[in-house]
Amino acid sequence: MQRQALFFTAPYQLEIREETLPPLPDDALLVQTVVSAISPGTEMLLYRGQMPPELMTDATIAALGDGGYPQKYGYATVGRVVEIGNAVQKSWRDRLVFAFQPHQSHFIAQPDAVLPLPGGMLPETAVFLPNMETAVSFIMDAQPGLGEQTAVFGQGVVGLLTTSLLAQLPLACLLTLDGYPLRRDWSRKLGAAASLDPAAPDLADQILAALPHASYHPGLDLAFELSGNPAALDVAIEAMGFDGRILIGSWYGSKRANLNLGGRFHRSQIRLISSQVSHLAPRWGGRWRKARRLAVAWQMLQKVQPQQLITHRFPLAQAAQAYELIDMRPETAVQVIFSY
Repeated sequence: MQRQALFFTAPYQLEIREETLPPLPDDALLVQTVVSAISPGTEMLLYRGQMPPELMTDATIAALGDGGYPQKYGYATVGRVVEIGNAVQKSWRDRLVFAFQPHQSHFIAQPDAVLPLPGGMLPETAVFLPNMETAVSFIMDAQPGLGEQTAVFGQGVVGLLTTSLLAQLPLACLLTLDGYPLRRDWSRKLGAAASLDPAAPDLADQILAALPHASYHPGLDLAFELSGNPAALDVAIEAMGFDGRILIGSWYGSKRANLNLGGRFHRSQIRLISSQVSHLAPRWGGRWRKARRLAVAWQMLQKVQPQQLITHRFPLAQAAQAYELIDMRPETAVQVIFSY
C-alpha cells in the first residue's frame, strides 16, 4: 500500500513523496488520516531552517525522524482506524484516534500509541490536543493566583488557548498583546479584557492604564511570553511589577534574546520560568502524570471548542502554499490544517 508523506527537504523546501507501507503487524493498527494541523511555532522553525540541530527531534515523540533534512515532521494528526492486526481487539476498527504523527495520509501504530477521541468530538476539535495540552502545562507551571494582573504576549494558537484557560480564572485583569488585528479580535472573543498592539508607541502607558490594581501594584504580577519573538520578553520584563514572574513558553530556535537585565530586573526580583510540555515539572510528580494532564486537555477542548480558530484548510498536495501563507501572510491566519 502506498501513502503520501510531506518531507521538509531544506529550508523553505517541501516535497510530497510516495512511500510503501510495510505489511501490518498482528499487534498494530492502520490509520487513515482525516486532518493534521500545522504548528505555527515549532514547525515553522524547521520550515525556515531556524531549528537548533539538537532540538530537531523530540525524544518523547517516537514517530519523528532522526533530525536534519530531509525530515518528516508534524505532531497533531487525527485519523480513522481502517485495518487492524490479527491480535488487536475488533473494537478498534473504525475508531477515530489522535496520534503524534507527521503529515502523511496513512500510518501504522500500536494501540497504546494513539488516543481514542471522546464520544462525539470532531476531528477538527481533537487536532488541537497538543496545543491545548501545552496551554494546560503553562497554566500549571505559572500557577496564576486570585486577583493577579496578568498578560499574555503572543496570540497565536497556543497563546489564544492559554488566554481561553486564563479567562476562566478570577484574575484582576487579563491583557493580551499581538501585532495582528485578527488575533487580537479572537483574543477578546476568548475572554481577554483588552488586547493591545505591541508596536504602539505608548504601549507601557496602555498596559499601566489597563491594570485595575495599579495604585497598589504598578505592574504585572504574571506574564506569559508566547510570541516566539525574543524582543517581547524584554517588553514583558519592563512591564513587570515587584516579585513578578514571566513564564517563557516560546521556542526561539536560533534567535537570540537581547535582554535588559540591569538594576530594575534585580531590584524587582523578577522571576523567569521556563516551561516545556514534554515533561511535568517536579513539583507535580506526587499527584500528576501526563495521562492526567491529557485528561484535563481533552476536557478543555470540549469546553473551548477551538475548531472555531481554523482559518484555512489545504489538501496535502498544496502543502507549499500552506507554509508560504503562514510564513509570508501570518496576519491572515490563525490555525491552518491539512484535510485528507
